[in-house]
Amino acid sequence: MNCIPLVLLLFGLSSTLAQSSTSAQSSTTTTTQSTSTATTTTPPTTPPRPSCESKNGTSCEECLAYVNCLWCIPTKKCVTYPAKTILPPHSLCPLSDARWGLCTINFQILIITLSVAAALFVIGFLVCIFCCCKCENAGSGRFDNKMNRKLDKTKMKQEERKSEMKIRHDEIRQKYGLSRASPYARFENPN
Repeated sequence: MNCIPLVLLLFGLSSTLAQSSTSAQSSTTTTTQSTSTATTTTPPTTPPRPSCESKNGTSCEECLAYVNCLWCIPTKKCVTYPAKTILPPHSLCPLSDARWGLCTINFQILIITLSVAAALFVIGFLVCIFCCCKCENAGSGRFDNKMNRKLDKTKMKQEERKSEMKIRHDEIRQKYGLSRASPYARFENPN
């Protein structure tokens, strides 16, 4: 349940940064258009929003109705969010007293929560990589062990066949009187 305000706050911060960069770009294009063509004027498409400073002395909820506004509790001032510095400077408002997006979450809690979440994400990612590598190595070790067992079994079967063939050949030699000692033994004993 606590994640929903944080996600909304992050989306608001990104939209504030996008709005500030878009407004800077639109002001440069407006000035170049006005200098290039003096006779053509473009009507504004949206009515201008009231400035954040016009909400000074009101409540936090009224100030934070606009995404680019920042509420400072001790001074009860509503100021435009300094998008260039990402975090508001201490001279503008201390982090523990600054509110943006939601009146219930201050910047210190937001920074601590986001840093803990980022650390947990990085640790989880590293653990996943470690487990995947370990499982892959364990899997290849199991495969190697299985192949070694199969190789040992085939070697044992070959050795058994060799010994059986040797016994059979020795029986045949004995039956026909062939000695294994010397291949010329049968020529020497003409019995």
